[in-house]
Amino acid sequence: MSEWTFGFDAAAAATGDTLQARIGAALVAEVRRGRLPPGSRLPGSRRLAEAFGVHRNTVLAALRALEAEGWLVARPGSGTYVAADLPDRLESAWTAGARSIAPTQPGFDFAPAPEQPVPVPPHGALVLAGGAPDLRRVPVTALTRAWRRALTVAGGTLLGYGPPEGHPALRSALADLTSRVRGLSAGPEQVIVTRGAQQALDLVARAFVRPGDVVAVEVLGYPPAWSALERAGARLLPLPVDGDGLDVEALERAAAANPVRAVYLTPHHQFPTMVPLSPGRRARLLSLAAAHRMIVIEDDYDNELHHVGRPLLPLASADRAGVVIYVGTLSKILAPGLRIGFAVAPAQVITRLAAERRVVDRQGDRALEAAVAELLEDGEVQRHARRMRRLYSARRDALVLALRAELGDALAFDVPAGGVALWARLRRDLPFDAWVAACRARGVWFQTAAELCRPEVRPPPCVRLGFASLEEEALRRAAVHMGEALPR
Repeated sequence: MSEWTFGFDAAAAATGDTLQARIGAALVAEVRRGRLPPGSRLPGSRRLAEAFGVHRNTVLAALRALEAEGWLVARPGSGTYVAADLPDRLESAWTAGARSIAPTQPGFDFAPAPEQPVPVPPHGALVLAGGAPDLRRVPVTALTRAWRRALTVAGGTLLGYGPPEGHPALRSALADLTSRVRGLSAGPEQVIVTRGAQQALDLVARAFVRPGDVVAVEVLGYPPAWSALERAGARLLPLPVDGDGLDVEALERAAAANPVRAVYLTPHHQFPTMVPLSPGRRARLLSLAAAHRMIVIEDDYDNELHHVGRPLLPLASADRAGVVIYVGTLSKILAPGLRIGFAVAPAQVITRLAAERRVVDRQGDRALEAAVAELLEDGEVQRHARRMRRLYSARRDALVLALRAELGDALAFDVPAGGVALWARLRRDLPFDAWVAACRARGVWFQTAAELCRPEVRPPPCVRLGFASLEEEALRRAAVHMGEALPR
């Protein structure tokens, strides 16, 4: 071996890899060409370092990596040898060009991802997003300071593992918030913090829905929640929605005919129609659920955002039978990117949800949770919510006036008492699909009923128009373009 020389493979050098990678590639190339046959002894690391013109430690790192891959074998007191059984048709991680030959097609079978038929608005479009707050108004400075304090005071311990139920301070702050403002009278042990309301819904589905269970849902509703339930094996039963919210009589008839495991609904502001569940139906639903031991999954996604009077108390505030799992979020009053959601339920239910959380996500962002807890304890979140209510009320009024001025009786809607969107119906003698396409051609995008409706039901000619994320002038421009899109 003394007369042998080693050099870097030109292709390896061209990839810009590290010296360690290039040395590994050169040695593997020698093995493949037969110059280093199986069982042969390599020169010592010092000689290899001289041959390659590098530091000995670089050579040693390359040799250890090739040993780990199975190309080389180290024998203490004897040296390093080419393995007798080389990797069977495997590419080395140090082989020249290895980064460029990653497989482009999977080598196994699986079901493809479900199609996403909803088109994406182009850059610069006026997007009347039905669930988006104004991210420009998020109290970033206060949040950043609280996050920095949380890490400083905790001395880095918040970067370690924690309980899957969430940071104790945030659980306590959310329990206080729901008790004082929403009438739930829950203790911290009855709260689990999740990465947004969607994870809370997913955990509920995983924990309490078995394959084949019937779960009733609103016929117009929130598709991501439906997906979470269906992935857990639920058979969804769509129920109608009218001016009083979910048709509880229809649910009662369904429960009398066959067992219904759960019902998922948005009783405060029905998504997407914004209709509140009437007091009579609320009482009847809770009585029905108690009698049938039916789970009520209450999604209260925008409780703080009311424009007229006080918000209706959640179903959970009147639950005496322990059948309601209450799901909330801070996405509408802070920001969806923070991923702060929560669920409130009896402590045994929270324990079961935490068991699922350990498997799916282990825990949340403890430092962020501590920071948000501080903002809740200091009242910053509550003050921000009040500011946003005033702002969104003004934007709602601006959009209402603009729609009436530009579309007249072509678009009918009720002014919502809360929330961040309104639900509107196009006059039936007008071509709905053509009007939506014309709006989008003019740069105005919004959700249609077809995107929020169960597939087995024909969608009405309705749209959901969000007003929270756009300034008043932008809302007026959107209404002008929507009016221009009407057929003349």
